[in-house]
Amino acid sequence: MTKREKLEGDQAFRSPQLAGRDLEMTFGGAVSFLRRNYTRNLDVADIVVSGIPFDMATSNRPGARFGPRAIRAASVGLAELDAYPWGFDPFDHVGVADYGDCFIDYGHPEEAPARIESHADTIIASDTMMVSLGGDHYVTYPLLKAHAKKFGPLALIHFDAHCDTWDDDGSRMDHGSMFLRALQEGIIDPSRSVQIGLRTYNSSEHGFTILGAPWVHREGVPAVLEVIADVVGDSAAYLTFDVDCLDPAFAPGTGTPVSGGLTTAQGLEAIRGLTDINVVGMDVVEVAPPYDVSEITALAAATIAHDFICVQAVKAGAKPQPYGRP
Repeated sequence: MTKREKLEGDQAFRSPQLAGRDLEMTFGGAVSFLRRNYTRNLDVADIVVSGIPFDMATSNRPGARFGPRAIRAASVGLAELDAYPWGFDPFDHVGVADYGDCFIDYGHPEEAPARIESHADTIIASDTMMVSLGGDHYVTYPLLKAHAKKFGPLALIHFDAHCDTWDDDGSRMDHGSMFLRALQEGIIDPSRSVQIGLRTYNSSEHGFTILGAPWVHREGVPAVLEVIADVVGDSAAYLTFDVDCLDPAFAPGTGTPVSGGLTTAQGLEAIRGLTDINVVGMDVVEVAPPYDVSEITALAAATIAHDFICVQAVKAGAKPQPYGRP
């Protein structure tokens, strides 16, 4: 890619190409994820970021429908300089666009799963990687269905405080049961899947490899990455990061917080270590801005998605050049 001509402001609408970045006001201007172009032209992007503003499957505190907007707003501070600790501009290596949001009709919530799946189908069919911003965690279910149509049964890399495998009647929209349904429908393969950061009880593991939060604190992130590599192997994997995987000290703005979670630093270290894993899509979910403090949850989510994009840049040939002692 070649550097674009320098602009002054609102590059999300004004830039003629995806490569590079320009200095913007962090306090003003058009807000898109990382100031990327708003476009639905899938021919020009390697990765598209899309919001899924749905929270009608929430069991506790609502508000995740506002998550995509908050994550985009928090991301603007990450859009100005070369990525830390990578030492490169990821947009010189991968074309990233903001696709906007999946339209959700609040008057017909029962239509939301099909709308989300169709929205994802359009993106995935173009051979473009989809990075989704939730939304409560139920949105991952239709996203998994869409990805499995192309890639077959998926390995799941699941960061969360909860297992989200509670049994139900098979028809509920519930952000705590969708992974059991995905397993039962053959969308995910539990034998190739890892759940990280769990610290709530469920009587059955359903064949997943579970790395509870105490184990992560005791063994460290390098051990987590070893387990992921061993379990997932070279399978097509879907990455889902529920921000309640992080301790409420680092992510208070979420619907179902649980004490004892990972730090933001641990979460980011884990994401940065996935350069050898065949991740075909990802989401970050459960940011509920009404309960956030100083936007720290939205910033954590934005940084997780940002660093996942940097992982894709490495796969595309970017060479990390760490500054100092990262």
